[in-house]
Amino acid sequence: MPITFSDYDKHHFFDEMVTEDGSIRPHYQALADYLQTKSFRQLQDRQSYINKILLDLGITFNVYSDSEGTERIFPFDLIPRIISNSEWAFLEKGLKQRITALNLFIDDMYHDQKILKDGVIPSDIALSSKGYLPQCSGLNPARGIWCHITGTDLIRDRDGQYYVLEDNLRCPSGVAYVLENREIMKRAFSTLVQSVEIQPVSNYPTQLLELLKFVAANDRSTCAVLTPGIYNSAYFEHSFLARQMGIELVQPSDLVIRDHYVMMRTTRGLKKVDVLYRRIDDTFLDPTVFDADSMLGIPGIFDVIRRGNVTMVNAPGTGIADDKVIYCFVPKMIKYYLNEDPIIPNVETYICSDPVQLTHVIQNLDKLVVKAANEAGGYGMLVGPHSTKDEQNEFRDKLLANPRNYIAQPTLQFSRCPSFFEDSIEGRHVDLRPYILYGEDINILPGGLTRVALRKGSLVVNSSQGGGSKDTWVLAR
Repeated sequence: MPITFSDYDKHHFFDEMVTEDGSIRPHYQALADYLQTKSFRQLQDRQSYINKILLDLGITFNVYSDSEGTERIFPFDLIPRIISNSEWAFLEKGLKQRITALNLFIDDMYHDQKILKDGVIPSDIALSSKGYLPQCSGLNPARGIWCHITGTDLIRDRDGQYYVLEDNLRCPSGVAYVLENREIMKRAFSTLVQSVEIQPVSNYPTQLLELLKFVAANDRSTCAVLTPGIYNSAYFEHSFLARQMGIELVQPSDLVIRDHYVMMRTTRGLKKVDVLYRRIDDTFLDPTVFDADSMLGIPGIFDVIRRGNVTMVNAPGTGIADDKVIYCFVPKMIKYYLNEDPIIPNVETYICSDPVQLTHVIQNLDKLVVKAANEAGGYGMLVGPHSTKDEQNEFRDKLLANPRNYIAQPTLQFSRCPSFFEDSIEGRHVDLRPYILYGEDINILPGGLTRVALRKGSLVVNSSQGGGSKDTWVLAR
């Protein structure tokens, strides 16, 4: 049976591929034409082939709460998401603006705190953030860059407008899936990929290595990826990126401090490390400065960072910009530091530490999405319309006990993308995480990671909550 989109149901959401009147959007036409030459059986065979590739390559993720095993194949939907060239140019401009302002904010917070003194952000909110580390006051990272690597989550609402959902600046993950997804599509759909002019993503590891060397002391500096180890949910990505860049993958136990330098154990003895691309959270880095119970830290490494004898990517302290309450003030940061209006707006957000807004949130828990300020992966969240009364009561108690730790947002109708399921093509909600590299220039990986909520009706795209991913194509013209 050939595939057709004549009965494709958009359910009144904004659909990335199909317009309101049922026609195919121009930048999706080549894909639609290709799919309509295939049968569901042919796509089933391609999906089986893709799943085998994923397994053979070890493209997996860990689920900490899963008792059946530590690793699963990262679900992959074979119908790509496509972004037009003009649409991407708009997103690039907005993301560069946002990351510039965020870097200025982080630097300000650990130096003069002018934005607090001028009343743009309330001091009690900023200074009470779990991501704010007073130990980093006066720190001067190389080249003045704090947030070298950022994953900014974008969504489209029913109106088709892009919004920033959140910023991820500590250890943003997922970029390895972007690179592998493209390679998989080249193998499974070579004719289609060759027929469409798509901006490449394969140069990301090269750009990342150039960034690491840019913030190093010299071109011959030694760079390494610092991983917590094999049980981390993103360990596949840590090892993948280290291999792609041709640099060492190290665990904390591989490093020691000697004479105010970081040294790496090798078969030939100790070797100085100049740049560490860390995939360990800020507070686990040094038990003598942050969390004394950390088993992942390297005692004394923070002193080496402060002396400038090693560059940490991202710098410690960037977590303050990960705080979902601080997120609410990013439009004001852009205006304050750059004197510009935000190009990509925030989602409307209620700050629960404000008594008036808290009352509104509590009265509308069945309609809103409530999020903990420093949780990730879809945890610590209440999706009001899909919640029970007991869950709403539980969150009401949490809000009253610690209002600073929560924000609330309207239940957005994420845009949908066609997704393949055995014998049907159905719309599923998606978001988009572009990856921003801030080095000598600001480079943004074309497209980024499209995460898709594969469970019918679900708005949660996280892999730990049943989500998967798609290849994301940015058209070259």
